[in-house]
Amino acid sequence: MTTLTTSPLAPLLDRLFAQAEAATSPAMAGIPREERVRLMRSKTEYLDFYGQLKDLWLPVSRETGVLLYMLARSSGARSIVEFGTSFGISTLHLAAALRDNGGGRLIGSEFEPSKVARARKHLAAAGLADLVEIREGDALETLGADLPETIDLLLLDGAKALYTEVLDRVESRLKPGALVVADDAGHSPDYLARVRSPASGYLSTPFGEDVELSMRLG
Repeated sequence: MTTLTTSPLAPLLDRLFAQAEAATSPAMAGIPREERVRLMRSKTEYLDFYGQLKDLWLPVSRETGVLLYMLARSSGARSIVEFGTSFGISTLHLAAALRDNGGGRLIGSEFEPSKVARARKHLAAAGLADLVEIREGDALETLGADLPETIDLLLLDGAKALYTEVLDRVESRLKPGALVVADDAGHSPDYLARVRSPASGYLSTPFGEDVELSMRLG
């Protein structure tokens, strides 16, 4: 039995995934595909672009959520940083692993206030709020200071164009063997080029259709 597979978290996640699958976004539908790809890769227009999508769930998949739990649990993670909290589905999986590891701290970042409020509500409903600090604002600022001395796992799941910049701010705290999970990393070619480079200090591989899994070597 795990926190992930028992009440109150398991039924909560079922409900949240169902809500996410049923949700639609008129704003997203109104943006042509090529323009959407361009905006996802823009390092200057991300706040406006994602602000238009403030009601869109943008969750990890159910499979990626379980993967996050397994990686954090099996590595004994106690210190986790998450870029892109959204409504907190990925956060719930990671916090469940912290609970089952005996405790720890997860620092998340989300610039949309309404999503921060919803994520905190979901964490409270799951009984995991005591393990999580969600910092409201641009992650380039909120994750630029006051981080744990060492970080066991980093999840990148916010604005894809900023994956490299967020890694820059966190990298010095990643312990040898720390895991970095980048969701939808295909939209961040500069990030992929970096972590896949033999000189990068990472061992990195695609995992499934939409995840890049990397390990800090030193």
